Amino acid sequence: MTEPTIAATDLRRAASFLRDGRLVAFPTETVYGLGASALDAEAVARIFEAKGRPRTSPLIVHVASEGMLARVVAQWPQAAQQLARTFWPGPLTLVLRKQAGVPDLVTAGLQTVGVRMPAHPVALALIKECDLPLAAPSANRFTQLSPTTAEHVRQSLGDRVDFILDGGPCTVGIESTVLSLATNPPALLRPGGISRAQIEALLGPVEVVTKADDGPHASPGMHAKHYSPRTRLLLSDGGEVPNEGRGAYLQIHQPPQTKPAHIIHMPANSAAYAAELYQTLHDLDAQHFDWIAVEQPPVRPEWEAVLDRLRRAAG
Repeated sequence: MTEPTIAATDLRRAASFLRDGRLVAFPTETVYGLGASALDAEAVARIFEAKGRPRTSPLIVHVASEGMLARVVAQWPQAAQQLARTFWPGPLTLVLRKQAGVPDLVTAGLQTVGVRMPAHPVALALIKECDLPLAAPSANRFTQLSPTTAEHVRQSLGDRVDFILDGGPCTVGIESTVLSLATNPPALLRPGGISRAQIEALLGPVEVVTKADDGPHASPGMHAKHYSPRTRLLLSDGGEVPNEGRGAYLQIHQPPQTKPAHIIHMPANSAAYAAELYQTLHDLDAQHFDWIAVEQPPVRPEWEAVLDRLRRAAG
């Protein structure tokens, strides 16, 4: 695949916006992020306002170097070094003790911060150009489908974002794995592009946390209803679909019991499925179906992240 390119003038303009405390949407390998300086509380507040995001949901900070990491993270344990050496740049967020200079708004008032180094040339170039760690949740309205193209960002946020860097479609297609190293044992707070099996091969067993407590969440993506299309989505067991209305069905192996108006054949490979999922749901949303039924993927470790997204999308 040809790496996406961005005009140098666009990159400089986007970096200038970020240094001025404004919002820039940019591509990562997972989904498009809505970025602002992670060290500027007023800029971070604009993210929450643009998304309609509750302040109990923390933001992930994106960095491009070890030096930048030191501006965000207060402690860097051996386990973090081991994971970063193996998976960074890449779709793994590590939750660690934060530096005092990171605004509480970024971390939902907690003393920990989620940080990662994205594996996308445009994201890394932007972070280096502005020389700022960037707080960047997905560039969409809160609880809605994450964007995997620049057009998705435009449709969701419109003029709520000051500038959009178009780096083409995202390749991973779902959000990063979030692992807390602030607990013992480490805790998997959100499954994602790096599997639990890959992490446990390095660290040994990790705790799995699927629900957030009341109050501040330890990680983004822990709300019961999240990643949702506007169209009602339901998980189908055994091909069951609603009898009424005009619907679409995402099929891996099991055909629907009652044939709906539209069948989408999805990949049987979990990574390929993840890469296509949000784009498929965006496309179906635009067709104004009454419902979208999704054949439940296999309940196997490699499908953990996809199942998490579908279950939360169904609410």
